[in-house]
Amino acid sequence: MNITDVRVRKINTEGKMKAVVSITIDDCFVVHDIKIIEGNNGRFIAMPSRKVGEGDFRDIAHPIQSETRQHLQDIIFEAYEESAQQDQPDFMNDTVQEPFDDDNYQN
Repeated sequence: MNITDVRVRKINTEGKMKAVVSITIDDCFVVHDIKIIEGNNGRFIAMPSRKVGEGDFRDIAHPIQSETRQHLQDIIFEAYEESAQQDQPDFMNDTVQEPFDDDNYQN
């Protein structure tokens, strides 16, 4: 699996969610709405999910191996750090201002 593109949209809030990310795999498959969360035990990624039941969320797409998750997380964090350090108008123009329920994500 080769991650061929990572797009980072910074979140303009003081909450735990720091960015929303889209990744392209092998130039042919895109996964949107991966969230970068600053949790109590450090930063982590939350895969795209949907609400099921009362307050429960289930991942829509996710790695099935811990090594794959770590690989994705490393690539996403690297892109996030690069984007945050660059003063690019595109990075700031993609700022998301939607609410996020911090209580539903735990690390």
